[in-house]
Amino acid sequence: MTTRRQFSLAAASLLAAPALLKAQGSNKIVLGQSAAFSGPAAELGIQFQQGAKLWFEQVNAQGGVGGKTIEIRSLDDGYEPDRCVANTQKLIAEDVHALFGYIGTPTSLAALPLLTKAQIPFIAPFTGAMGLREPFNKQVFHLRASYNDETALIVRQLTNLGLKKIAVFHQNDAYGKAGLDGVTLALDKLGLKPVATATVERNSVDVAAAVRTINAAMPDAVVQISAYKSCAAYIRAARAAGYGGTFYNVSFVGTQALADELGKDGAGVVVSQVVPSPYYPARPIAREFADAVKKAGNVQANFSSMEGYLAAKVVTEGLKRAGNRIGNRDALIQGIESIGSQSLGGFQVNFSSANHVASSFVELSMLTGDGRVRT
Repeated sequence: MTTRRQFSLAAASLLAAPALLKAQGSNKIVLGQSAAFSGPAAELGIQFQQGAKLWFEQVNAQGGVGGKTIEIRSLDDGYEPDRCVANTQKLIAEDVHALFGYIGTPTSLAALPLLTKAQIPFIAPFTGAMGLREPFNKQVFHLRASYNDETALIVRQLTNLGLKKIAVFHQNDAYGKAGLDGVTLALDKLGLKPVATATVERNSVDVAAAVRTINAAMPDAVVQISAYKSCAAYIRAARAAGYGGTFYNVSFVGTQALADELGKDGAGVVVSQVVPSPYYPARPIAREFADAVKKAGNVQANFSSMEGYLAAKVVTEGLKRAGNRIGNRDALIQGIESIGSQSLGGFQVNFSSANHVASSFVELSMLTGDGRVRT
């Protein structure tokens, strides 16, 4: 398979490294992660981390990169910016090699000034917010498409179906605003505006006021920009109050977590995706991932874990390309930039010194009501 050749992990092809930074010691590359591992967004952190570890464990079993094993040092922030700041300060003080797999917009934005000042790479945050992409930051690398890309596809799908009365239910923070801005931008290009907007507080399921506001506008569809617990609560409450329209979500919701939360009530709920389906074997990466999950036996195959797996592959390739400068952060940055345009088993990534956003891939999926996801 071409991708496996491109991203070969054969120890013989990797160069030995000089002395590493403090946190790594003599035989480790340590990646620092602050993410939600508790609270109503916990499944996002857990699943992403499981996917990343699945790949890194394969790498380490083959001798690591240049004989160095890769470790994720994870700290729980509960999806709260203040806790993320404290975690980031701790990880920087421990001299981790890079920050990796942060979960969410408000947390990642809170960490941004710290990592920029420390000049530490920040790789594959689980967010599509434009605030992390513009202006360009040399330390920051994105695997996934933006929320603007996701909401543009959602709006195009809805309007192509003749559904133009679109409301937005969104989290009352930077994530929610990023999604709302994306929907508004896409509608504006068509001479339309949201017919209603309403909010929910982060890590809350108090959706009653939002349901009253949006139901009163009688929208054709509601675009949801929040995490799985609050989105599930909203769907149930809106339907109980008589709403008969459709629900669309962006990828950050956590597709499998939303499906699990809703059960049979999930039938027909649409979610945009920024990585290939782990359930559809047409792409080589899906087959590779399914095989790895089967062998591991303790990882759930879903979109979030697939994203973690892909993100870990990118980090590994960047480290490999750093060669005998593997312990140098600038060498990791240059290594990822040098990846250029490549296919990870059918998932195209493109990095350069001027472009740190790997992908604009977006497609739609639908929950089936039996806990499954159809693309």
